[in-house]
Amino acid sequence: MTQVVPLAKALDEKLFGSKAVGLGQALREGVPVPPGIALSGAVVEAVAAGEERAIRAVDRQARPLGGPLAVRSSAADEDGAQASFAGQHLTLLNVPSADELVAALKEIWWSANSDSAITYRQRVGLFTRPSIGVVVQRLLNPDAAGVMFTLNPVTGDDERVIEASWGLGEAVVAGLVIPDHFRLDRSGRILERTPGLKQITIRGAPNGGTVQETVPDHLTERLCLGDDQLAQLGRLADRCDQVYGPRRDIEWAIEGGTLYLLQCRAITTGMKS
Repeated sequence: MTQVVPLAKALDEKLFGSKAVGLGQALREGVPVPPGIALSGAVVEAVAAGEERAIRAVDRQARPLGGPLAVRSSAADEDGAQASFAGQHLTLLNVPSADELVAALKEIWWSANSDSAITYRQRVGLFTRPSIGVVVQRLLNPDAAGVMFTLNPVTGDDERVIEASWGLGEAVVAGLVIPDHFRLDRSGRILERTPGLKQITIRGAPNGGTVQETVPDHLTERLCLGDDQLAQLGRLADRCDQVYGPRRDIEWAIEGGTLYLLQCRAITTGMKS
C-alpha cells in the first residue's frame, strides 16, 4: 500500500501531512531523524474504522521499527506559516510495540475530530474536514531534549535560542520545568547560558505511556548541554535554514551523543520580520 511508506518516501503533503513530509525531506537531506514510517490520512481513517487491509499494511511497515514508538499526528494543513496545530492533535509517546499501534491510531484520529480541534480549525479559517496523517517513529530515550528557534522569537534578533531539559522534550514543551536557556550567534558563539530549574524529567513508563521522575538535586540546576552539544545544535540550525528556509521552530533530542531532529516548523508568532 503506497499510502504507508518509510518517512524518506513521504513526498505528498495532501496524503501524509506537513510533519511527515518535512521529516522525510530532512532524511533525504542527510539530517538525523529517528527511523519511522508515514501513514496517509485515508489509512488512519481506515484503521480507525477497523478495516483489516489497512491494519495489515500498517503492521507490516511498523513491526520492523520494534519499540517503543512515538505516534504523532501529521495533518495536511498543520504547522504551516500562518497557524500551528501544536497541542490540538494528540501525540502518544511510548507505545510499547506494533501490537498496540491500532489503538493508538484510533485515539489520534478521534482527537483530530474533537470539539476543541474542530473549533481551532474554524478559528484559523479552516472549514474542511481534517485529513490526519500519522508519523510513527522509534521513541528515543534522550539524555536531553528541547526546542530551538533559528531566530529569536521575542526580539527578532538574528540568533539561535535554545531551551533544554533532561529526558524527553515534553517537559519543556508542556512548561513542566524552567528549562536551561542558551543563545548562540550564527557563527556558533555562545552569547548566553542560563541554568533553569529542572526538578522533573519525563521518561517512558515500563508498560507504555510516560511518567514524571524526580531529578536528583545535584542535577536540577546543572546545565544539561555542554559546548559540544551546543555546537551540534548550531550546525543543525544552519542545516534547517538551508533545507526549510529561515525562522524555524525546531524540536530536537540528544541520545547517546547523537543529535536528532524531531520536528521543524515555521515560527508562528506575530513578530514582524
